[in-house]
Amino acid sequence: MRGWYVICGSCGRKVEHHHSEPPCEVLRGWLTVSCWKGLESVEHYSFCSLSCLQEWVDSHVPKVPEVFLKSFSEEEERT
Repeated sequence: MRGWYVICGSCGRKVEHHHSEPPCEVLRGWLTVSCWKGLESVEHYSFCSLSCLQEWVDSHVPKVPEVFLKSFSEEEERT
């Protein structure tokens, strides 16, 4: 009997889960993030490690442009 696959949202690693196996055994060490998108709309993301989760978080967090940050050090040098 075929199961379903859980795929890491960062590196793409796959684990097959059979219905006869408890998910807690198959996905030991994996992390799942639930993101509420609206009324009864939830997206679930799975990650095989904390480092993969960190990569995913880093790619989804807006970053302050480096040019903007450097402008502060230039202002300090002028004063």
